[in-house]
Amino acid sequence: MESEMFSAMKEPVCLISSDSEGRLCVETKAKEILDKIKSQVVVVSVVGLYRTGKSYLMNRLAGQQTGFALGSTIESKTKGIWMWCVPHPTKAEHTLVLLDTEGLGDVDKGDEKHDTWIFCLAVLLSSTLVYNSLGVIDNMALEKLHYVTELTENIRVKAQTVKTDGDDDDSAEFMRIFPSFIWTVRDFTLELKKDGRPITADQYLESALKLRPGNSAKADRFNLPRRCLRNFFAVRSCFVFPRPAGGDDLRRMEELTEEELDPQFLQQAQKFCSYVFSSSKPKTVTGGRTLTGSVLGDLAEVYVEAIRSGRVPCLENAVETLALIQNGKAVDQALEVYMTKVLSSACFPLDPAELSDIHTQAEREAVRVFISTSFNDTEQEAQLDLMRKIHSEYEEMCRQNQDECEQECRSVLESVFAPLESDLMEGSFMQPGGYQKYRDTLQRLTDEYRARTHTRLMHEEVLTEYLKEKDQFGKSILAADGCLSKAEQEMEVERLKREALEQTQKYLEEQNQVQEQMFSDQQKSYEQHVNQLLERMERERERAREDNERVLEAKLKEQKALLEEGFKEKADQMQKEIESLNRDMEKDSESKQSTVSKVVESVGVAASLFLPGFIPKALGFGVAQLSRLFR
Repeated sequence: MESEMFSAMKEPVCLISSDSEGRLCVETKAKEILDKIKSQVVVVSVVGLYRTGKSYLMNRLAGQQTGFALGSTIESKTKGIWMWCVPHPTKAEHTLVLLDTEGLGDVDKGDEKHDTWIFCLAVLLSSTLVYNSLGVIDNMALEKLHYVTELTENIRVKAQTVKTDGDDDDSAEFMRIFPSFIWTVRDFTLELKKDGRPITADQYLESALKLRPGNSAKADRFNLPRRCLRNFFAVRSCFVFPRPAGGDDLRRMEELTEEELDPQFLQQAQKFCSYVFSSSKPKTVTGGRTLTGSVLGDLAEVYVEAIRSGRVPCLENAVETLALIQNGKAVDQALEVYMTKVLSSACFPLDPAELSDIHTQAEREAVRVFISTSFNDTEQEAQLDLMRKIHSEYEEMCRQNQDECEQECRSVLESVFAPLESDLMEGSFMQPGGYQKYRDTLQRLTDEYRARTHTRLMHEEVLTEYLKEKDQFGKSILAADGCLSKAEQEMEVERLKREALEQTQKYLEEQNQVQEQMFSDQQKSYEQHVNQLLERMERERERAREDNERVLEAKLKEQKALLEEGFKEKADQMQKEIESLNRDMEKDSESKQSTVSKVVESVGVAASLFLPGFIPKALGFGVAQLSRLFR
């Protein structure tokens, strides 16, 4: 399905546009494309002033010469946010989602708040944010990036923020969810040197972000955009590009071959693309939860609806809303996968073990689809709903298989025992010596029936019913056989009783095997659900740990920079943040075992309510998984 979507998407489509009233809206076509993407997405957005060449870089990332509109006049060509989805060139089973945003600062729009929301949406939706500008990174360039100073006014991480320890700096929360930041400088003509020594582009950016000492209003204005970039984006990098071609050629960039472009520009473009491909991570939200294309589309709708309603987009609320939207989809899609796989493989009647194998494989794939599609199912309510529905469908298939097996066994039985029935109707056994002939015939036909039905469920139950029906016939033939003495007849009656008990025991053993198979299937089902759930929890925990370490590293780096720049008081304040982050990471490490144990036990207990006879071995199973996941 995804390959079909990629082959069909030869060019970008508009993701977010403005309606007739100037309000933002998500385009249906783009949403439908995202809904088909079940893989994890790496989202790269580009923002910047209009007419700075943003779109060219995005076309390069897509591996194309054309696609996103470049434009060759003073007009802003891109309106809203445009999207291009391509297979990630270096990350298998990932999709690269490129978002090209409307040029900021177009005076013809006359609505600066519109630009602010475009910038905020780019930040909220991306895992890497590229800011594109012309010339140099100086104070004027940073002042034009004033949108970054408004982020905390227009984005909330939590629905209700509770301050502790007198700390009113929640920059760590923003750092966890904000993308990495790349500043690309186009038409750069300076030498990358400082104090006569060569410096890297990253060092050039960090030098431009140095704070000015003092507490004056002028110093505060100077420092504000720099503080915001330093406090909100933990990972920052920079690329500088020389002018790609001569003035007249710039107007036809889409037509130029690589031979006509400046070699240094091409070299930097290649380095930029390689860096983005290797360093950009899959898009996540709070708690290390990774997004698929489908969830990304829902997230865009949730944020846009909040903006349309006059509310500040809140990530915590968005996550809750996404869970409601996505988990219902996840259950339906997983159940559809299960039913499709079972119905394509199961042709009744089947041996119970064969049906069990088909069920197990189908459920494993269904759970995989659910785990990859569901979102923030913290109480496992959706997963238990899926488990319940799969069990119900499997029970129904087992009943159908049992009916088919019984019908087949009865058909075989009627065919095999037809000669016996004919002889009984003709009274062939009602003569001296007839009982032994009857017994021999019955045993021979019973052996033939078992040989033809021994792999079929219900074969002993069907035979037991038949033999019970013939019990009275046998006794009548026995009583009429004058060749047997009374003592011999009594011995034969006792033998018949033993055989009836033995036959009943075979029937009970058959039923017991069915029950054991069902209990085994229930246990395997439980373990599949828990195994895949724990694997996802571990992936999310690992990603959350990486996010925390990234934030901690950024805070330590910022503290060092503040000390070097003479802001000792602010560096001391940052020490409290660092200590708080360390405490949070320690708490997370301490709580992970209890969290997993709780999940394993709660799933087992809940499953026991709708799996008859299932007794979850939650404690032992949970300990085994903990030792495997966290050693």
